[in-house]
Amino acid sequence: MVEPLIVDRPHLQAPCQALLEAGAHPLLARLWASRGLTQADTHAWAHLIAPARMTHVQQAARLLADALAGQRKLLIIADYDCDGATACALAIRVLRELGADVDYLVPNRFETGYGLSPAVVELACQHPAGRPDWLITVDNGIGSIEGVAAAEAAGMQVIVTDHHLPGATLPQARAIVNPNQPGCGFPSKHLAGVGVVFYLMLALRAELRQRGKLPARQGPRLEALADLLALGTVADVVRLDANNRLLVARGLDNIRQGRMQAGIAALFAVAGRDPDHASTADLGFALGPRINAAGRMADMSLGIQCLLEDDPVRATKLAQALDAINVERRSREATMQAQAQASIQAAPVAGAASLCIWQDDWHPGVIGLVASRLKETWWRPTLAFAPDQDDTLRGSGRSVPEVHLRDALDLVSRRMPGAILKFGGHAMAAGLTLRRPAFEDFARHFDQAVRMLSGCDSFEPRLDTDGSLEFEFCTPEMADVLNRHIWGAGFPAPLFRDRFRVLHQRLLKGRHLKLFLERGPLRIDAIWFNHDQMLPDEIEAVYRLDNNRWGGRTQLQLLIEHAGATTARSPR
Repeated sequence: MVEPLIVDRPHLQAPCQALLEAGAHPLLARLWASRGLTQADTHAWAHLIAPARMTHVQQAARLLADALAGQRKLLIIADYDCDGATACALAIRVLRELGADVDYLVPNRFETGYGLSPAVVELACQHPAGRPDWLITVDNGIGSIEGVAAAEAAGMQVIVTDHHLPGATLPQARAIVNPNQPGCGFPSKHLAGVGVVFYLMLALRAELRQRGKLPARQGPRLEALADLLALGTVADVVRLDANNRLLVARGLDNIRQGRMQAGIAALFAVAGRDPDHASTADLGFALGPRINAAGRMADMSLGIQCLLEDDPVRATKLAQALDAINVERRSREATMQAQAQASIQAAPVAGAASLCIWQDDWHPGVIGLVASRLKETWWRPTLAFAPDQDDTLRGSGRSVPEVHLRDALDLVSRRMPGAILKFGGHAMAAGLTLRRPAFEDFARHFDQAVRMLSGCDSFEPRLDTDGSLEFEFCTPEMADVLNRHIWGAGFPAPLFRDRFRVLHQRLLKGRHLKLFLERGPLRIDAIWFNHDQMLPDEIEAVYRLDNNRWGGRTQLQLLIEHAGATTARSPR
């Protein structure tokens, strides 16, 4: 494990004072100011960016309205992650309420690969509900040049909704709704796939009202689907800018008030989480992984069915099935992780700037998680591979801030023509298909590309904190206040740093360190998950505030992120 450099965020006095004068809580004012806010978020729907500002959204809405009027068959082409599942469920729910003849098809990550490929078009032509007239992609399609052409050649028209970065060429779809396509002036470039679909459904409802097909202020209550919006947005780890924070806040409000889809309520239950106190952490670390497990280990159709189910009993059975798949996923991941660490220890990587690793029996749906854990442990760009078809390897990678992973793969592909069959992704995550015999040369070229693009031979993790927490704010009430606010990618959850005396410590289940700490007048329970080494009597800890609820009682608990006896490397 590479020791992090611990840095306190600066205290920005002017914006903090402005927030205080506007009535913000003193701690929240400090936290928000250090994250770039000069005024408190307003989460009212009236502050949502207008749909009309997104390129092609009105054109796509008109095409869909025409398709509804003509009773055309619609088929949603989904993606096999939580964002794609929530986007699909939201679209299906709205379109069916509008009377559409609509069904969905989700590619299988092991058979047809990602997005609207020609193979998926063939499946669409043979769909049990009948050959569709329109294909609507959700959370995919911006790179599906061949797939869109194949669909049009087969007599099916295509609307693409996506949020991923486009390549040099766009597919020849009838409309493309994507805030990241060239020329789109939509201010928020960080919408998840479910957010893009939500905007299209808003535009469709407005179009039908304008045509007189829906009475004014009537039609599907899209705000009632905000729980799906929140889940997909948080699970996809998109940047939580102001618009995304609004969407997530509205969804969490619905969940806390018991207004959620039956499938989401069932997922909270099987995960052992309390929806009355729902937080972004619940969505990102409890519900999201259970939906994602279906796409990783089996078929994402199960996750979509759960989100579409209205009967609580059937929704519970589907959620239990997802939970069982997630247990299997965790088991496979733990085994693969142990194998990876053993392999790395057998062949030391001290001189490498990157990691590339694979084994014959690894599961292709779990390699991204293995790459993520290895990156966190060794803090270097990491690619994990599993066997694919026809003597190829399927790889998934995670990177560090200094290295744009997709650019590194692009550089290697030019240095090794024909070795990489396909690749895609973005700065921090990417995937590829590699010819198996090229693995050793690829690993060497990838390491060279990492060094060249970054100018570094090694990398140092950084842990940004909010400094010391005032004694008066170290309370269960403050923990609840913080957990109710929206934190996530690009707007990180509060992390505090203070010195403590360790009064007592013991291991739980052999792998979690349970602590009882003293700081001034405070004595507080704490836990450091997945850490099995005892600490000295005097420590400095980086931690989050949390509440432990059991037996009808609520007790403050610190969640330790990092702790040690010395802080010589930690500028304050």
